[in-house]
Amino acid sequence: MAIPANAAVSLNFPVINMEKLETGERGAAMEVIHDACKNWGFFELLNHGISHKLMDEVERVSKAHYAACREDKFKEFAARTLEAGEKGADVKDVDWESTFFVRHLPASNLADLPDLDHHYRQVMKEFASEIERLAEKVLDLLCENLGLEQGYLKRAFAGSRGPTFGTKVSSYPPCPRPDMVDGLRAHTDAGGVILLFQDDQVSGLQLLKDGAWVEVPPMRHAIVVNIGDQLEVITNGRYKSVMHRVLTRPDGNRMSIASFYNPGADAIIFPAPALVGAADAAERNEGEEGTAVYPRFVFEDYMNLYVRHKFEAKEPRFKAMKADAAPIATA
Repeated sequence: MAIPANAAVSLNFPVINMEKLETGERGAAMEVIHDACKNWGFFELLNHGISHKLMDEVERVSKAHYAACREDKFKEFAARTLEAGEKGADVKDVDWESTFFVRHLPASNLADLPDLDHHYRQVMKEFASEIERLAEKVLDLLCENLGLEQGYLKRAFAGSRGPTFGTKVSSYPPCPRPDMVDGLRAHTDAGGVILLFQDDQVSGLQLLKDGAWVEVPPMRHAIVVNIGDQLEVITNGRYKSVMHRVLTRPDGNRMSIASFYNPGADAIIFPAPALVGAADAAERNEGEEGTAVYPRFVFEDYMNLYVRHKFEAKEPRFKAMKADAAPIATA
């Protein structure tokens, strides 16, 4: 799939003040969420219930940890990458990021990660609990907009041990050659719903909309939400995952703390029956009535394919899962 190289364009990015969900403006706010899931794949939440004090502390300790424990190693990587690029090597398959992953569910690895002090672990544990709560709230809002019963999406993710939930902590340091390498190459996210706490001073995250790159605007104390491939399948294409990327910048070290609320490894993913039948006819394109557009598969099987083809278009992945589909036993 050809990815345009043009710069981001400024559009009316969807932002939802969650306090409005408790007022007479709820209907309008829900419609913004619905339109964002259908046409953007991304939206931002304000007044989402996570304390600003906690978010400020997460930012402080994450940036301090990078400076103390990861910056020197990244500088070594950066020097090698720039040297290779200057000598003519293609470094477009490299990501200019420093990252580590914290697993929360089904079992936490927080205590096992090196170089994290007790305070950082406690802060991350509290933040993860708040993000998990917000992710489940978002899923229920999507259920409401889709006409699904409350809890449907959470149950669809459950598998035998509950959802998979983890946080990727990333830094995107300054790059003297932004033309040479991206911070993170264009991709869709494989999983369910992604909640991002991003730097409000340093931009770089962009999504692909209508053939052009659009900046996801940094906003203080906002949480960015985006749709993963599994929600596209479960909603039978009503909601879409979209390509997104992170650009490098010559100045500023961008913080990104992305939490992935995904299906359990053995969860069976398939279009919700309520979104395949006649009740959904008004929302589907011509010729789609009564048809499950996406295959039925085990999430872990999709992930095994995704890790080999992450930075490629999603459609061949869906086709491959359909081609490989075998009858799946259900309880």
